[in-house]
Amino acid sequence: MSATRSLDPDPPSGRSPSFGDVAHLGHVELLTPELEASARCFTSVLGLREVGRDATHAFLRGESEYELAGLTLTAADQAGIGHLGLRTSSAEALARRVEAVLAAGLPGQWVEDGFGHGPAFRFTGPSGHPTELYWETERYAAPEADRPPAKDRLGRRGTAGIDVRRLDHINLLAPDVSAAASLAWSALGATLLDEIVDDVGVMAGAFTTFGQRPLELVYTRDPYGAAGRLHHVAFWVDTREEVLRAADIFVDHGIQIEVPPAQHTIGRSFFLYGFEPGGNRIEITTGADLVLDPDPPTRTWTAAERRRGVGWGTTFPASWGAYGTPDVRAE
Repeated sequence: MSATRSLDPDPPSGRSPSFGDVAHLGHVELLTPELEASARCFTSVLGLREVGRDATHAFLRGESEYELAGLTLTAADQAGIGHLGLRTSSAEALARRVEAVLAAGLPGQWVEDGFGHGPAFRFTGPSGHPTELYWETERYAAPEADRPPAKDRLGRRGTAGIDVRRLDHINLLAPDVSAAASLAWSALGATLLDEIVDDVGVMAGAFTTFGQRPLELVYTRDPYGAAGRLHHVAFWVDTREEVLRAADIFVDHGIQIEVPPAQHTIGRSFFLYGFEPGGNRIEITTGADLVLDPDPPTRTWTAAERRRGVGWGTTFPASWGAYGTPDVRAE
């Protein structure tokens, strides 16, 4: 089969005309039925810092994140994603993106009570995931005990466990990947760097970014046709050796490993996948290529190419394609 473009009549491709209005993926809210166990995992195992807490939420950040919090854990009956937040590059960019979302026929509302940031416009796109657009944010100011001597550092290194640096990307399961990618490209200004097409030429995976990372917001087809589910959320470390060390730490702390360290094809990142106690899939990642091309073309990967495995030929277990949160397999 040839590398056929998506069957969408007006598919996204390459750099969006609105590129630059969204600066980056700012934060993710994970739902967990095991709030305390999940919080211990993200602090004691991954090494995130807790910067806020109430009866049903824990607010966490990585050492290199300039915003107050990159991850919120929320007590819930099932694992999954509560929402994701995208910071815009200016107040004017926020207004443009809100206008574009409304023009796409997606209703939304302004919310004022977000932890660590100002007013946010919340809407739900074709993938079924609540998404916030915001500009005003609270920058992290390290307390005296955590203040590093170097001015270009936001906190001291050497927390517990893996000591991840920051939130890196999120992979969302979507019933219609093409619709989700088109919305991200047209209304949010995301660049489509890579796509996966199935054996009849329909988009099954979309890898988009708002800056120079090879991916920030990824959509993959939900095997059950459900909306609003999470595949995984990824956290960055500096070296491959830290990913290998993370595998040992996962084992030592009883964190189930789903896929041991290997290299991806798309993005060329080095990775480790496992499950936090609440049931959400998490990735420890590093080594991805930066995208310096100002006008990058979209690369198309066929299903046949993907069946050969990734990177060095690693093949994933059946759970990789079947499991997401919330888990609907029994249904």
